Parts: sequence; structure tokens; C-alpha cells
Amino acid sequence: ASAEELSSVMRLIPGAVTPLGILNDTERRVRFYLDSEFKGNKIGVHPNDNTATVWMQADDLIRLVLEHGNAAEFAEL
Repeated sequence: ASAEELSSVMRLIPGAVTPLGILNDTERRVRFYLDSEFKGNKIGVHPNDNTATVWMQADDLIRLVLEHGNAAEFAEL
């Protein structure tokens, strides 16, 4: 995505992109794919700011994105 798209859709800047930015996608346009190697494991993601890390179960991250209304799934990447 371009810097303009990141800003308008996810309200993020290049270098600070995180799966949690999908929660800013009010039109639910972003589809989220997470490598299936993370399934059942913890993953570290930035909380919309690249100066901190939140650790959570990858399954919970997928569930959070789905509950927000965006498409999300594990995939072999």
C-alpha cells in the first residue's frame, strides 16, 4: 500500500504498520492473512505505534480482526 493508502485506510505511517491497524479500517476493506506457522502460538505486534510490542495468541489476533468485521485467516505463506 502507498503511504497515502496506509494513512487514509488504517491511519498508520510507513514503518509503523501493524495488524492492529486493521481496527482503524472503518470500511472493513483490509483482508488479513497470517502465516499458519503462528497458529496456536504467541505473536508480538505493535499497538499502532512501533515503540512498543503487545504479545498475544495468534488465534486471538485472528478472532479480534474477525470480530471487527474484516476478513482474516491463517494461510500458508
